[in-house]
Amino acid sequence: MTLEQVHSGWAEPTPTAVLVLADGTVLYGHGIGAESQLAGEVCFNTAITGYEEILTDPSYAGQIITFTFPHIGNVGTNEEDIETVSMAASSGVRGVVLRTDVTQPSNYRATRHLDQWLKARGIPGITGIDTRALTALIRDKGMPNAVIAHRADGVFDIEALKAEARQWPGLEGMDLVPGVTAPQRYGWDETPWEWGTGYGRKDDGAFHVVAVDYGVKRNILRLLVDAGCKVTVVPATTPAQDILALRPDGVFLSNGPGDPAATGDYAVPVIRALIDEGVPTFGICLGHQMIGLAVGGRTVKMHQGHHGANHPVKDLTTGKVEITSMNHGFAVDRESLPANAVETHVSLFDGSNAGIALSDKPVFSVQYHPEASPGPRDSHYLFTRFVEMMGRHKAA
Repeated sequence: MTLEQVHSGWAEPTPTAVLVLADGTVLYGHGIGAESQLAGEVCFNTAITGYEEILTDPSYAGQIITFTFPHIGNVGTNEEDIETVSMAASSGVRGVVLRTDVTQPSNYRATRHLDQWLKARGIPGITGIDTRALTALIRDKGMPNAVIAHRADGVFDIEALKAEARQWPGLEGMDLVPGVTAPQRYGWDETPWEWGTGYGRKDDGAFHVVAVDYGVKRNILRLLVDAGCKVTVVPATTPAQDILALRPDGVFLSNGPGDPAATGDYAVPVIRALIDEGVPTFGICLGHQMIGLAVGGRTVKMHQGHHGANHPVKDLTTGKVEITSMNHGFAVDRESLPANAVETHVSLFDGSNAGIALSDKPVFSVQYHPEASPGPRDSHYLFTRFVEMMGRHKAA
């Protein structure tokens, strides 16, 4: 072997992707997924499983996800684990940041390599990033705006990317729900996945629930059906009179992306009308924040947010601690809540509010994701709690 051949073996591969933060930080790596250039807010997710569910959760619209677990993609992707209701729709995720290169899938359920799946969904990715250092930066300085770019030829205009990252307005004041909500009303009858049989069907629920779709996940709807509900999903902008005309036994307010205060401009009046009518109401994530705003509270932007499948939450009504899935960058300010909004759950990570219930109306909500997907199933009891609430109200 010649000296020239030895030296050529030392050559570093040309970077084919870059993550440029608004503060001017430039991180080079290897590109995967779609060859594109997108701006978003960088957050970190601490889950070690369920990357496909995370990447199709509409609540991540506008965000670039950094996975703290280094080995992402090792079980491939499939058509059953998508959480976006429309199989053809994008979840709104702006990009994905990984530590190691994606390996070939090693799972009997895999139908596609993660790289191919990201390409099909239009999501750019970057590997080879020190995600521990990036996570520490977010922990210390907050979630930065950034641009992620993937080009096979490795040619980037870094100064232009820095300018784009600086100029991206950020999530505060941004209503992203219109991009992920259903365009029209539909019914849902699918039940949770079971080993060997997949998803089932059930359409004989005892309680009619109208689910307001701010970016709902499939498994929420499945668990509502499994708990005994007949589910009708309506778009986020549906007026209160149209919801009430469906004669629901209860209303569910879904998860979703963006700044809750911006979405609240049109959602809060509807929710106030439903609360005034005494309709049993259950909210999750953005739905929880919408209820907080509807009763007179306010929401605040969090420093680093909560994103992962390992967040401890205490249920103050039972004293039990549950491990939960979370995905939110805004939180309800407990100090702003009225006396009739009782705090029911609290995060044991930072003490932030994680649930409320109204003392004078059949209304409750949680900040986290009790449906999991991914994550533990500790909080499935909340769907039973909702059904029991509807039962009491119906019997009264």
